[in-house]
Amino acid sequence: MADFDYDLFVIGAGSGGVRAARVAASHGAKVAIAEEYRIGGTCVIRGCVPKKLLVYGSHFAEDLEDAENYGWSFENPKFDWNRLRDHVLGDVDRLNSLYEKTLESHGVERIMERAVVNGSNTVKLASGREISAKYILVAVGGWPFVPEFEGSEHCITSNEVFHLDELPKRVVIAGAGYIALEFAGILNALGCHVTVVNRSAVILRGYDESLRDRLLQITMSRGIEYKFHCPFQKVEKRDDGAFDVHLEGQDVLVADQVLVATGRRPKTDGLGLENAGIELGEKGEIPVDEFSKTSCDSIYAVGDVTDRIQLTPIAIREGQAFADTVFGDKPTTVDYDCVPSAVFSQPPLASVGMTEGEARNTYGNIKVYSSDFRAMKNIFARRQERGLYKLIVEVPTEKVLGLHMIGPEAPEILQAAAIAVKAGLTKQDFDNTVALHPSMAEELVLMR
Repeated sequence: MADFDYDLFVIGAGSGGVRAARVAASHGAKVAIAEEYRIGGTCVIRGCVPKKLLVYGSHFAEDLEDAENYGWSFENPKFDWNRLRDHVLGDVDRLNSLYEKTLESHGVERIMERAVVNGSNTVKLASGREISAKYILVAVGGWPFVPEFEGSEHCITSNEVFHLDELPKRVVIAGAGYIALEFAGILNALGCHVTVVNRSAVILRGYDESLRDRLLQITMSRGIEYKFHCPFQKVEKRDDGAFDVHLEGQDVLVADQVLVATGRRPKTDGLGLENAGIELGEKGEIPVDEFSKTSCDSIYAVGDVTDRIQLTPIAIREGQAFADTVFGDKPTTVDYDCVPSAVFSQPPLASVGMTEGEARNTYGNIKVYSSDFRAMKNIFARRQERGLYKLIVEVPTEKVLGLHMIGPEAPEILQAAAIAVKAGLTKQDFDNTVALHPSMAEELVLMR
């Protein structure tokens, strides 16, 4: 491979790009990776990890409220947003450093500037330097999508929430997907007045309907307001720094911050893929085959930029599979069936496999088992919120097609249960397992 500067050049140092770079290097490849911001990507820098830390921080509001029934008392507890924010950002710094050390220890050259595709085997850096590589991997991920409306420049996205100078008293959130509802739960728990505005009447599209309904019911009881079928018209900034939010067919809402969480798009603008003859999809995604190869034989793409399944563990698996295929002489594809996912709303929900609707459309004859219960902690704390677990089963084999949960610690419980669903176990296999009592998880083997 002496004709090229590198065996592999990776554009984007997120979870997928970093995994691909270090694995390719371990296979003996000469690798460089370019990143225009910070190493770690969306998940580590501005997504899953810092957001989950904010979720943990916001849970203390509920725990402090419930503590009295458990024998604890606190005088004048106070919350300091700046302290939580800075601690979270400090942990982001720690993880960023660990990612850098991982690349360094594997001999991957780090180039901290923007790189774009300049041809089938060349990239061009922002400094003007051109670099050649036998293979190019695009792993630039996605970016928050902000619809066009008057005053959109006054709004923030999930990127900016982690850097707010102060906690807003009133927040309007556009969108009702997982990012919108996770931040709605965080901000609501921390004492903000939250209004969720959505173009349709559906929250968390793609999740089981029963779980969506339960989450809507619980979050409304916690004080989150919803306005459905309300497209944004414009956002105006007041002299006092607040914002007037104009919605179609609604009274004007006043907010201290307007958060747009209407989805994410592949970050392919200006990436130069046309220089290698690669045409983008309707959403700007890079079309790839089962081995993550684009229409150009020397260019591959992994992660959210391909718009397959936008989850960090998927990007990591795709990066690993790419490196093993191209540099490890081990052709590997990723299995996208039965991928578990979670929404860290309050309460959280988690899901794996088919929803009830999907199973009916695919198999026709199915059976649904469920458990609608009040968690022991909620009973003692005098909270009326109820959890809901659903098991979707094929008839007559009773193979489990899907498992869906909402309630405390649902994601932690589902990760282990997802193994059973992925393995194709049956309802009888669940029934044959002795319950672990007392726990919420025992409901999985007691459903009727």
